[in-house]
Amino acid sequence: MTTTLARPESASRTPAPRVRRRHRPGTACAVLMAPFFVLLVVVFLIPAGTALWLSFFGADEPGLGFGPEHTIFVGLRSYAAVLADPTFLGGLGVVALYCLLYLPLLVVASLGLALLLDSGLARLRGSARLALFLPHAVPGIIAAIIWLYLYIPGLSPVVDLFGQAGITVDFLGVHTVIPSMVNIALWSNLGYNVVVFYAALQAVPREVVEAAVVDGAGGVRTALWIKTPMIRASIVMVVLFTLIWSLQLFTEPMLLSQATPMITARFSPSMYIYDAAFTRNNYGLAAAASVILLACTIALSYGVTRWTNRAREAAA
Repeated sequence: MTTTLARPESASRTPAPRVRRRHRPGTACAVLMAPFFVLLVVVFLIPAGTALWLSFFGADEPGLGFGPEHTIFVGLRSYAAVLADPTFLGGLGVVALYCLLYLPLLVVASLGLALLLDSGLARLRGSARLALFLPHAVPGIIAAIIWLYLYIPGLSPVVDLFGQAGITVDFLGVHTVIPSMVNIALWSNLGYNVVVFYAALQAVPREVVEAAVVDGAGGVRTALWIKTPMIRASIVMVVLFTLIWSLQLFTEPMLLSQATPMITARFSPSMYIYDAAFTRNNYGLAAAASVILLACTIALSYGVTRWTNRAREAAA
């Protein structure tokens, strides 16, 4: 007589192995990068493509200007008109002079203040950073209005103070209008770049700084030869972004033009584009000028990046 031992029910069931779904890195990367590419297409590629398309067309009014307006293909005629216009070329010269004044002052001043805050010599560093950053929180158009008030004789207490000392100052004269715009930009953006440099300096290894001090390097030498080269990437980023912003100079000259004849309607390339589109209603010309300004911006950005990469390779 055979007896069969019954196995426990729990022992007869073997648990099924759990299947873990492993997502591919490419899928996660695509999900994370999707918002960037959507913004890139919507904010940059579509407007740039539209401007490029419009630049090849122009308005034609038959019948000595009394007939209905037609849009016709003009090819590169708008580009030739922009490049032959002395006011547009003069605007490029104005922006070049503005960059030559503004870029070195901004980088040197913001880097110097950041090194001073990082050195520990400055007291109340948190309050100093806040005070420097506060002007950047003011919108650019409000900042330009504030400084316009300070530049106009009869309204400005600064001009009246100079007048009482027997000094005549015209902040909106032919030789001072560009430095006045540089002053507005410095007041607005200096604190922001100080914070950028200060954050980069906080990532510098403290042991490197301590080793330099042990080797006999003073505070100035440590700041110039140890800390500054180690935040080269942040300096390049600030120079690149400031250059791109400077090429789009618009708000300051547009507001200051209400108080001085030294700033015309086509003072800068951006003002030239605005005038062509909304004053002369020549959208093809405005689009062509926009594409030329975009090409100049890309070329200068590429040149700065290549130059800094070569300098870094040479230093290495």
